[in-house]
Amino acid sequence: MRDTDKKQYLANVVDAYVHRRMGRRDFLRNAGLLGLGAAAFGAGMRRPFGLGSMPFAHASDDLRPSDEVLKWVKDVSGPFRGTTLKLATESTPPSNAINSQLKKYFEEASGMTVEIEVLPLEQVLQKMTLDIASQLGTYDLYYIDQSWAASVSQDVFDPREQIEAKPDLAMPDYNIDDFLPALVDGIAKYEDRWVGVPYDIPIFIMMYRKDIWEEMGFNAPSSLEEYYQQAKAITDAKGPDLYGSTGQMKSGHYSLECDWTAWLWGHGGSIFTPDGKFSGNDERGLEAMDYWTKLWKTMPPGVTGWTWDGQGQSVAQGVAASMMSWGEFFPYFDDPSATKVSGLMEAVRCPPPVRALRTSEETGFGEIPGVGHQGGSSLAVSKNSKNPDAAWIFMQWATSYDTQVLITALGGGTGPTRESVYDDPRIIANNRVGPGTTRHLNVVRDTIAMDMGSEPDLPQWAELSNDTIPVRLGKYFAGDYGSPKEAMDDIAQSVDKIVSG
Repeated sequence: MRDTDKKQYLANVVDAYVHRRMGRRDFLRNAGLLGLGAAAFGAGMRRPFGLGSMPFAHASDDLRPSDEVLKWVKDVSGPFRGTTLKLATESTPPSNAINSQLKKYFEEASGMTVEIEVLPLEQVLQKMTLDIASQLGTYDLYYIDQSWAASVSQDVFDPREQIEAKPDLAMPDYNIDDFLPALVDGIAKYEDRWVGVPYDIPIFIMMYRKDIWEEMGFNAPSSLEEYYQQAKAITDAKGPDLYGSTGQMKSGHYSLECDWTAWLWGHGGSIFTPDGKFSGNDERGLEAMDYWTKLWKTMPPGVTGWTWDGQGQSVAQGVAASMMSWGEFFPYFDDPSATKVSGLMEAVRCPPPVRALRTSEETGFGEIPGVGHQGGSSLAVSKNSKNPDAAWIFMQWATSYDTQVLITALGGGTGPTRESVYDDPRIIANNRVGPGTTRHLNVVRDTIAMDMGSEPDLPQWAELSNDTIPVRLGKYFAGDYGSPKEAMDDIAQSVDKIVSG
């Protein structure tokens, strides 16, 4: 199939799915066959707490763009005044902060208009694939989920090439080397190309009720086994009013696959062997299942019906005392107007793995084991844009150090993708209890550097991570298998059949 035909067919597949002319399972299978990863396509997926409910920082009066940066925007934007730029994006902390509070400063300085469409993830993909296939240039910038990087790598500008090719448009001190290397490798890079720059980084950290831990005489767990023992003790002592741990274990949902990988990697296992065979049913994989099964019994009864939202609410409403999950929850937990746990939560790195992690060379399809399961995105200028230079100016401003500081505070303490932002005085100033807190960010930074786990990159991963694996894991927790081994062997048989084609 010619490349242009393949792009058009992919756009038609996504469009059919969005308009419900194609079922989810068929969409995932077709997307995989066309080389499009879609790891984040849980049914009805949305990011924790979504648009409009992100907590804001304390010191919002001090949070204005730098006059120096805005002067550069004004100086360099002269030829582009009157231009309208368009971006379709998922509801993420960076996009929400830019759209609701920051783009007005850019528009005033540049004389441009920026239209940002905040959409469900599948509609973002629909807009992007249609734009790529038609080459109409309706959108100037693309929001790129990490699982789409391979598919669109040739349809966007490599930012390093833009810097070199357009020195007159390069933002002073933009410093592309400031982006955290682990995020560049894990999110924004495909082969030798940068597919945009890292834009946001949800990642697993551990969050727990410090008051409960102190009452029970516990320190933060130093191992996964200790974490289980503490969770069990809390459930035994305080259940059914309070449970020691919680999860995102809805059958057939991508969130269940996310939980599984954390425990699998945490026990030294991997999803694939170097020759591309499923390895979740090996000795380490079964050890992880045994651990997960006993930890599950320390969780609230409804956990097998929850995605990340239910998991977060179980902590926020005081039903569960801890979780290992997306760090984006933490600023929300500190909001006294929304939760019962403001000021009571503590953030730490997830307990270390039971044994040494497998290296990428010991896994398959670029899988990177790590307890800190990550799911990030990039921002890039489209090669189909009618205004690529103007879009490049906006992209540099939107991902610059100054703007990322403001996003981190105004966007509710989301994890920055630049190293230097973590040490900015305005970020440190919000390292205190309250909405939009940043007191968890040092943990996020350490997790990115030392614990980050990334899923494998293969076309069939869309189907495997959203259907094959979580459907069967859900059946296991529903009691449909006689043992963890029976469940994992069934997954192995199904996964290997799909991967081999």
